[in-house]
Amino acid sequence: MFLSAFLSIIGLGFLCWLLFSLAVYAMPIFVAVTVGMHVHDSEAGLAAAFVSAFLAGGATLVVGQIAFATIKSSLVKLAIGALYSAPAAVSGYHAIKGLSEIGGAGETWTLVFAWTGAVIVGGTAWVRIASLVGPDDGAPAAHHAMTGERPAHDG
Repeated sequence: MFLSAFLSIIGLGFLCWLLFSLAVYAMPIFVAVTVGMHVHDSEAGLAAAFVSAFLAGGATLVVGQIAFATIKSSLVKLAIGALYSAPAAVSGYHAIKGLSEIGGAGETWTLVFAWTGAVIVGGTAWVRIASLVGPDDGAPAAHHAMTGERPAHDG
């Protein structure tokens, strides 16, 4: 009895860690799966579907990072961050909702937990996509993107 409860807690902790660690990749994975399924449905073959999915997902991640790093407009950075964090928020909503239902929470609490999970996972993805770009003046890029302030330059 104790061992099964302990292993359940370890497994739940691992799933939560995995959800937060992979949240930043939700948008590239979504694009990769969509492109791969489209290529496969067009009867181009399984190898072509895998290659095109890999290239589309990688390009989506790299283009997002480059755009977030080079664009100076706070509104555009906010839009890019929202674009990349929206699929993560949806996955966070469904993951936490499923875990809450397994745990036996009531319908109201399941929805409260699910929406809280969506906000937290989406926010985590947004901060991580900003942090992948790296700092430009010693302050985290996510700080500049969220506050809209420009870094101070000497000279």
